[in-house]
Amino acid sequence: MSIVSISERVSNESGKKTRIVVIGTGAVGSTTAYTLLLRERMSELVLIDYNQAKAKGDALDMNHGLPFTGKVDVWAGDYSDCAGADIIIISAGVAQKQGETRLDLLKRNVDIFNHIVEEVMKYNDTGILLVATNPVDIMSYFTWKKSGWPSNRIIGSGTLLDSARFRYLIGEKLDVDPRSIHASIIGEHGDSEVPLWSLANFAGLPLELNEDDKKEIFENTRDAAYQIIEAKGSTYYAIALALDRICTAILRDEGAVLNVSTLISSYHNMSDIYLGVPCIVDRTGVREIITLPLTAEEENQLQKSGNKIREMIESISERL
Repeated sequence: MSIVSISERVSNESGKKTRIVVIGTGAVGSTTAYTLLLRERMSELVLIDYNQAKAKGDALDMNHGLPFTGKVDVWAGDYSDCAGADIIIISAGVAQKQGETRLDLLKRNVDIFNHIVEEVMKYNDTGILLVATNPVDIMSYFTWKKSGWPSNRIIGSGTLLDSARFRYLIGEKLDVDPRSIHASIIGEHGDSEVPLWSLANFAGLPLELNEDDKKEIFENTRDAAYQIIEAKGSTYYAIALALDRICTAILRDEGAVLNVSTLISSYHNMSDIYLGVPCIVDRTGVREIITLPLTAEEENQLQKSGNKIREMIESISERL
Protein backbone atom coordinates (compact mmCIF):
# COMPACT_ATOMS: atom_id res chain seq x y z
CA MET A 1 0.00 0.00 0.00
CA SER A 2 1.49 3.34 -1.04
CA ILE A 3 1.39 6.38 1.20
CA VAL A 4 0.20 9.58 -0.47
CA SER A 5 0.73 12.96 1.18
CA ILE A 6 -2.08 15.46 1.61
CA SER A 7 -0.49 17.80 -0.93
CA GLU A 8 -0.32 15.00 -3.52
CA ARG A 9 -3.99 14.16 -2.94
CA VAL A 10 -4.97 17.81 -3.45
CA SER A 11 -2.90 17.92 -6.63
CA ASN A 12 -4.49 14.74 -8.00
CA GLU A 13 -8.04 15.87 -7.23
CA SER A 14 -7.67 19.14 -9.12
CA GLY A 15 -5.61 17.67 -11.96
CA LYS A 16 -2.81 20.16 -11.31
CA LYS A 17 -0.46 21.18 -8.59
CA THR A 18 -1.75 23.68 -6.05
CA ARG A 19 0.43 26.72 -5.52
CA ILE A 20 0.40 29.28 -2.73
CA VAL A 21 2.60 32.36 -2.98
CA VAL A 22 3.51 34.34 0.13
CA ILE A 23 4.61 37.91 -0.59
CA GLY A 24 6.50 39.37 2.36
CA THR A 25 8.55 37.01 4.52
CA GLY A 26 8.64 39.02 7.70
CA ALA A 27 7.36 37.52 10.94
CA VAL A 28 3.79 37.05 9.68
CA GLY A 29 4.71 35.85 6.20
CA SER A 30 7.38 33.37 7.24
CA THR A 31 5.26 31.97 10.09
CA THR A 32 2.30 31.62 7.73
CA ALA A 33 4.46 29.84 5.16
CA TYR A 34 5.80 27.49 7.82
CA THR A 35 2.29 26.75 9.08
CA LEU A 36 1.08 25.98 5.55
CA LEU A 37 4.12 23.75 5.04
CA LEU A 38 3.57 21.77 8.24
CA ARG A 39 -0.06 21.16 7.33
CA GLU A 40 0.73 20.39 3.68
CA ARG A 41 -1.93 22.72 2.34
CA MET A 42 -0.36 22.94 -1.13
CA SER A 43 2.07 21.12 -3.40
CA GLU A 44 4.08 24.27 -4.25
CA LEU A 45 5.00 27.08 -1.86
CA VAL A 46 6.71 30.21 -3.19
CA LEU A 47 8.26 32.92 -1.02
CA ILE A 48 8.75 36.45 -2.40
CA ASP A 49 10.36 39.32 -0.54
CA TYR A 50 12.07 42.61 -1.35
CA ASN A 51 14.93 41.18 0.70
CA GLN A 52 15.69 38.26 -1.59
CA ALA A 53 18.34 36.84 0.74
CA LYS A 54 15.74 36.58 3.53
CA ALA A 55 13.30 34.71 1.26
CA LYS A 56 16.06 32.35 0.09
CA GLY A 57 17.11 31.69 3.68
CA ASP A 58 13.55 30.90 4.73
CA ALA A 59 13.06 28.57 1.76
CA LEU A 60 16.32 26.76 2.46
CA ASP A 61 15.48 26.40 6.14
CA MET A 62 12.06 24.92 5.31
CA ASN A 63 13.49 22.57 2.70
CA HIS A 64 15.80 21.12 5.33
CA GLY A 65 12.71 20.08 7.29
CA LEU A 66 11.03 18.25 4.40
CA PRO A 67 12.32 14.82 5.52
CA PHE A 68 10.09 15.28 8.58
CA THR A 69 7.00 16.41 6.63
CA GLY A 70 5.34 15.58 3.32
CA LYS A 71 6.28 16.35 -0.25
CA VAL A 72 6.05 20.09 -0.86
CA ASP A 73 8.19 22.06 -3.31
CA VAL A 74 9.40 25.23 -1.57
CA TRP A 75 11.45 27.96 -3.20
CA ALA A 76 12.22 31.68 -3.10
CA GLY A 77 10.89 33.17 -6.30
CA ASP A 78 9.86 36.37 -8.00
CA TYR A 79 6.55 37.77 -9.23
CA SER A 80 6.59 35.59 -12.34
CA ASP A 81 5.98 32.65 -9.96
CA CYS A 82 2.53 34.08 -9.26
CA ALA A 83 1.47 32.63 -12.62
CA GLY A 84 -1.05 29.90 -12.02
CA ALA A 85 -1.05 30.39 -8.24
CA ASP A 86 -4.28 29.40 -6.51
CA ILE A 87 -3.77 31.78 -3.57
CA ILE A 88 -1.44 34.76 -3.24
CA ILE A 89 -1.02 35.92 0.34
CA ILE A 90 0.16 39.49 0.78
CA SER A 91 1.78 40.03 4.16
CA ALA A 92 4.33 42.63 3.05
CA GLY A 93 4.47 46.06 4.60
CA VAL A 94 6.01 48.04 7.38
CA ALA A 95 5.58 46.66 10.88
CA GLN A 96 3.24 48.10 13.45
CA LYS A 97 5.21 50.05 16.04
CA GLN A 98 4.56 49.99 19.76
CA GLY A 99 1.70 52.35 20.55
CA GLU A 100 0.80 52.74 16.87
CA THR A 101 -2.76 51.96 15.76
CA ARG A 102 -3.39 49.84 12.70
CA LEU A 103 -4.80 52.86 10.92
CA ASP A 104 -1.56 54.78 11.46
CA LEU A 105 0.08 52.27 9.14
CA LEU A 106 -2.13 53.15 6.20
CA LYS A 107 -0.21 55.62 4.08
CA ARG A 108 3.09 53.83 4.67
CA ASN A 109 1.69 50.59 3.32
CA VAL A 110 -0.37 51.88 0.39
CA ASP A 111 2.74 52.72 -1.65
CA ILE A 112 4.15 49.23 -1.01
CA PHE A 113 0.90 47.60 -2.13
CA ASN A 114 0.72 49.75 -5.24
CA HIS A 115 3.87 48.09 -6.53
CA ILE A 116 2.97 44.58 -5.36
CA VAL A 117 -0.48 44.50 -6.95
CA GLU A 118 0.85 45.83 -10.24
CA GLU A 119 3.49 43.08 -10.33
CA VAL A 120 1.06 40.29 -9.40
CA MET A 121 -1.38 41.33 -12.12
CA LYS A 122 1.28 40.92 -14.79
CA TYR A 123 1.27 37.17 -14.20
CA ASN A 124 -2.03 36.16 -12.57
CA ASP A 125 -5.65 37.06 -13.12
CA THR A 126 -7.44 33.94 -11.89
CA GLY A 127 -6.22 33.37 -8.34
CA ILE A 128 -7.38 34.63 -4.97
CA LEU A 129 -5.56 37.46 -3.23
CA LEU A 130 -5.53 37.07 0.54
CA VAL A 131 -4.48 40.24 2.35
CA ALA A 132 -2.95 40.14 5.82
CA THR A 133 -1.19 43.51 6.00
CA ASN A 134 -2.65 46.10 8.39
CA PRO A 135 -4.82 48.08 8.36
CA VAL A 136 -6.25 45.04 6.64
CA ASP A 137 -9.73 46.33 5.75
CA ILE A 138 -8.36 49.36 3.95
CA MET A 139 -5.49 47.47 2.33
CA SER A 140 -8.00 44.90 1.05
CA TYR A 141 -10.18 47.67 -0.38
CA PHE A 142 -7.15 49.26 -2.02
CA THR A 143 -6.13 45.87 -3.49
CA TRP A 144 -9.64 45.37 -4.90
CA LYS A 145 -9.65 48.83 -6.50
CA LYS A 146 -6.12 48.53 -7.82
CA SER A 147 -6.55 45.03 -9.27
CA GLY A 148 -9.98 45.43 -10.81
CA TRP A 149 -10.68 41.81 -9.87
CA PRO A 150 -14.10 40.66 -8.64
CA SER A 151 -14.38 41.44 -4.95
CA ASN A 152 -15.04 37.81 -4.02
CA ARG A 153 -11.42 37.02 -4.99
CA ILE A 154 -9.90 39.78 -2.84
CA ILE A 155 -10.17 38.68 0.78
CA GLY A 156 -8.80 40.28 3.93
CA SER A 157 -8.08 38.32 7.10
CA GLY A 158 -10.68 40.59 8.70
CA THR A 159 -11.89 39.82 12.20
CA LEU A 160 -11.21 36.09 12.03
CA LEU A 161 -8.34 36.42 14.50
CA ASP A 162 -10.28 38.87 16.68
CA SER A 163 -13.14 36.36 16.87
CA ALA A 164 -10.69 33.61 17.83
CA ARG A 165 -9.28 35.79 20.62
CA PHE A 166 -12.83 36.55 21.74
CA ARG A 167 -13.76 32.86 21.85
CA TYR A 168 -10.55 31.98 23.69
CA LEU A 169 -11.12 34.59 26.40
CA ILE A 170 -14.78 33.62 26.84
CA GLY A 171 -13.81 29.96 27.07
CA GLU A 172 -11.12 30.78 29.61
CA LYS A 173 -13.61 32.67 31.76
CA LEU A 174 -16.23 29.90 31.59
CA ASP A 175 -13.74 27.00 31.65
CA VAL A 176 -15.13 25.75 28.34
CA ASP A 177 -13.14 24.65 25.27
CA PRO A 178 -12.98 27.74 23.01
CA ARG A 179 -13.81 25.54 20.02
CA SER A 180 -17.24 25.06 21.61
CA ILE A 181 -17.82 28.80 21.99
CA HIS A 182 -19.79 30.50 19.22
CA ALA A 183 -19.04 34.21 19.28
CA SER A 184 -18.12 36.86 16.72
CA ILE A 185 -16.25 40.11 16.41
CA ILE A 186 -17.27 42.10 13.32
CA GLY A 187 -16.37 45.45 11.79
CA GLU A 188 -12.88 46.89 11.61
CA HIS A 189 -9.93 44.71 12.49
CA GLY A 190 -8.86 47.27 15.04
CA ASP A 191 -9.98 49.67 17.71
CA SER A 192 -13.61 50.07 16.58
CA GLU A 193 -14.36 46.35 16.25
CA VAL A 194 -17.75 45.20 17.56
CA PRO A 195 -18.43 42.24 19.90
CA LEU A 196 -21.73 40.51 19.21
CA TRP A 197 -22.75 39.56 22.73
CA SER A 198 -26.37 39.15 21.67
CA LEU A 199 -25.48 36.11 19.53
CA ALA A 200 -22.69 34.60 21.65
CA ASN A 201 -23.45 31.12 23.03
CA PHE A 202 -22.22 27.62 23.64
CA ALA A 203 -24.39 24.57 22.91
CA GLY A 204 -27.07 27.10 22.01
CA LEU A 205 -27.14 28.43 25.57
CA PRO A 206 -26.58 32.11 26.40
CA LEU A 207 -23.35 32.97 28.16
CA GLU A 208 -23.58 33.50 31.90
CA LEU A 209 -21.35 36.55 32.14
CA ASN A 210 -21.92 39.78 34.02
CA GLU A 211 -21.23 43.19 32.52
CA ASP A 212 -17.81 43.48 34.19
CA ASP A 213 -16.78 40.13 32.73
CA LYS A 214 -17.95 41.21 29.28
CA LYS A 215 -16.11 44.50 29.52
CA GLU A 216 -12.87 42.78 30.56
CA ILE A 217 -13.13 40.12 27.84
CA PHE A 218 -13.80 42.61 25.07
CA GLU A 219 -11.06 45.02 26.14
CA ASN A 220 -8.54 42.17 26.23
CA THR A 221 -9.76 41.05 22.80
CA ARG A 222 -9.52 44.52 21.28
CA ASP A 223 -6.16 45.33 22.85
CA ALA A 224 -4.55 41.92 22.38
CA ALA A 225 -2.25 43.04 19.57
CA TYR A 226 -0.98 45.99 21.61
CA GLN A 227 -0.27 43.71 24.57
CA ILE A 228 1.67 41.25 22.40
CA ILE A 229 3.59 43.99 20.56
CA GLU A 230 4.61 45.52 23.86
CA ALA A 231 5.78 42.12 25.12
CA LYS A 232 7.64 40.80 22.07
CA GLY A 233 7.49 43.26 19.20
CA SER A 234 4.89 41.75 16.86
CA THR A 235 2.10 39.20 16.50
CA TYR A 236 2.43 36.28 14.11
CA TYR A 237 1.52 32.83 15.45
CA ALA A 238 -2.25 33.22 15.69
CA ILE A 239 -2.63 35.24 12.48
CA ALA A 240 -0.66 32.54 10.66
CA LEU A 241 -3.17 29.97 11.89
CA ALA A 242 -6.05 32.23 10.80
CA LEU A 243 -4.58 32.60 7.31
CA ASP A 244 -4.07 28.84 7.14
CA ARG A 245 -7.74 28.38 8.04
CA ILE A 246 -8.83 30.65 5.18
CA CYS A 247 -6.54 28.88 2.70
CA THR A 248 -7.94 25.51 3.77
CA ALA A 249 -11.53 26.67 3.26
CA ILE A 250 -10.62 27.84 -0.24
CA LEU A 251 -8.57 24.86 -1.39
CA ARG A 252 -10.99 22.27 0.01
CA ASP A 253 -14.04 24.16 -1.28
CA GLU A 254 -15.48 23.93 2.22
CA GLY A 255 -18.18 26.56 2.26
CA ALA A 256 -16.93 27.45 5.75
CA VAL A 257 -18.32 30.44 7.62
CA LEU A 258 -15.38 32.71 8.49
CA ASN A 259 -15.26 36.32 9.63
CA VAL A 260 -13.16 37.74 6.80
CA SER A 261 -12.93 41.21 5.33
CA THR A 262 -14.93 41.63 2.14
CA LEU A 263 -16.71 44.28 0.09
CA ILE A 264 -20.13 44.93 1.57
CA SER A 265 -23.22 46.28 -0.14
CA SER A 266 -26.33 47.34 1.77
CA TYR A 267 -25.03 45.60 4.88
CA HIS A 268 -26.90 47.24 7.75
CA ASN A 269 -27.14 50.36 5.56
CA MET A 270 -23.43 50.38 4.63
CA SER A 271 -21.88 49.88 1.20
CA ASP A 272 -18.63 50.16 -0.75
CA ILE A 273 -16.20 49.43 2.07
CA TYR A 274 -14.34 46.33 3.17
CA LEU A 275 -15.39 45.13 6.61
CA GLY A 276 -14.97 41.97 8.69
CA VAL A 277 -18.26 40.06 8.60
CA PRO A 278 -19.27 36.38 8.51
CA CYS A 279 -18.87 35.01 4.98
CA ILE A 280 -19.21 31.64 3.31
CA VAL A 281 -15.75 30.90 1.91
CA ASP A 282 -15.13 28.25 -0.76
CA ARG A 283 -13.08 27.68 -3.92
CA THR A 284 -14.48 30.85 -5.47
CA GLY A 285 -13.41 32.98 -2.51
CA VAL A 286 -16.24 34.75 -0.71
CA ARG A 287 -19.34 32.96 -2.00
CA GLU A 288 -21.86 34.72 0.19
CA ILE A 289 -22.02 37.37 2.90
CA ILE A 290 -24.14 36.51 5.93
CA THR A 291 -26.23 39.32 7.37
CA LEU A 292 -26.58 38.80 11.10
CA PRO A 293 -29.46 40.14 13.19
CA LEU A 294 -28.01 42.82 15.47
CA THR A 295 -29.33 44.75 18.42
CA ALA A 296 -29.79 48.49 17.93
CA GLU A 297 -26.64 49.14 19.97
CA GLU A 298 -24.57 46.64 17.98
CA GLU A 299 -25.79 48.09 14.69
CA ASN A 300 -24.90 51.58 15.86
CA GLN A 301 -21.40 50.43 16.85
CA LEU A 302 -20.96 48.66 13.51
CA GLN A 303 -21.94 51.78 11.57
CA LYS A 304 -19.42 53.81 13.58
CA SER A 305 -16.78 51.21 12.72
CA GLY A 306 -17.75 51.39 9.06
CA ASN A 307 -17.62 55.18 9.08
CA LYS A 308 -14.11 55.02 10.50
CA ILE A 309 -13.04 52.73 7.67
CA ARG A 310 -14.71 55.00 5.11
CA GLU A 311 -12.86 58.04 6.44
CA MET A 312 -9.54 56.26 6.06
CA ILE A 313 -10.43 55.10 2.53
CA GLU A 314 -11.24 58.71 1.63
CA SER A 315 -7.84 59.76 2.98
CA ILE A 316 -6.18 57.70 0.23
CA SER A 317 -8.77 58.45 -2.47
CA GLU A 318 -6.17 60.15 -4.63
CA ARG A 319 -4.26 56.86 -4.85
CA LEU A 320 -7.22 54.67 -5.78
